[in-house]
Amino acid sequence: MAKLLNLSILGLAAVAIVGCNDDKPVAKKAAPPIVTVAQPVEKEIVEHEEFTGRTDAVLTVDVRARVTGYLEKVLFNDGDEVKEGDLLFQIDPRQYEADLARNEATVAQAEAHNKRLEADYQRAVKLLARGGIGREEYDKITGDHNEAEAAVGIAKAARDMAKLNAEWTKVIAPISGRLSRRMVDPGNLVKADDTIMTNIVSQDTMYVYFDIDERTLLRLRRLIREGKIKSRQDAEVPILVELADEAGYPHRGLINFSDNKIDPSTGTLRVRGSIANPKPRVLSPGLFVRVQLPIGTPHRALMVPEQALGTDQGRKFVYVVNDQKKVVYRPVKVGGLEEGYRVVVDGLKTGERVVLNGIQRVKPGIEVNPKPLESAKPEGATVPVAKGASPAPRPASG
Repeated sequence: MAKLLNLSILGLAAVAIVGCNDDKPVAKKAAPPIVTVAQPVEKEIVEHEEFTGRTDAVLTVDVRARVTGYLEKVLFNDGDEVKEGDLLFQIDPRQYEADLARNEATVAQAEAHNKRLEADYQRAVKLLARGGIGREEYDKITGDHNEAEAAVGIAKAARDMAKLNAEWTKVIAPISGRLSRRMVDPGNLVKADDTIMTNIVSQDTMYVYFDIDERTLLRLRRLIREGKIKSRQDAEVPILVELADEAGYPHRGLINFSDNKIDPSTGTLRVRGSIANPKPRVLSPGLFVRVQLPIGTPHRALMVPEQALGTDQGRKFVYVVNDQKKVVYRPVKVGGLEEGYRVVVDGLKTGERVVLNGIQRVKPGIEVNPKPLESAKPEGATVPVAKGASPAPRPASG
């Protein structure tokens, strides 16, 4: 009996102990996510718009034969660069040289005939004055003389045409530039003004064609009306160009043409610039290029790295970390891109901290652990500090 009583007491004690430890464990608070932040930098810039375009030759010529004949020689290598007047092809000239000789003989014959009739005419003038011949005979001699003079003119014109045909058997380069391949091999018949023998494109200067969208065009015209920029008629308008494998827009040119109407199918205006292309040639017709069109005058602007920008239904935004280390959603209006930094026109203040890395891990209102970033800035840029604020601390080395 005493043994049963002791077991009951132990059981009650165990139940009491278990009842005292029935509280739920408290979950630990998660550490704020670590994000990289940076302050906007400030730099003097000229805003610009970017477009894509294509290069084209200033001059393009299809070289055609001007006389019909059999091709005798090709006097260039495919792809050569030639100068205006260089001999490219030789058409068999013998037929045209013979025709020239025949026409030269015809000229000599006509001149001899005219010389004889000129003497008859001079005698008839004297005889008519003395009454030695009648008026009818005088008129006949005068008419024969006039016909002989006209025959000389006809013969000389035919000779000159024959001379041109003989010269045109030598096909020369009409412009300086780079040749395509030959389209006709020696021995083949070429037809006057029909057969394309090769093609030449000029090289020293290259055109760049690009299309300006309607929004940008209206903005440019508004800036011109406000006197903030000058039109192409009042000043030279520069463009900067880079190829697909280049950076920094190393080629500089000038706009020299804009079309007279908007293309209604695309809503764009075709614009053309010209760029020098000295040896060794970098540009050739048909290349894809990126074009920068500067807009406005130099001014100081706030800039943030492109990676800091997010897109929300077509609008740009950044995440800003405030003094309480809370994330704030901030819509911004942006401008052009400069060395990987995007101009912020509106929505951001000097000295604010912008989230660079970890945008996917944050949302407005949460607390974060901001870590400043020390990175390369665009040349000439500074990190402005808000009035009454101190610069962001540098990360500890090591």
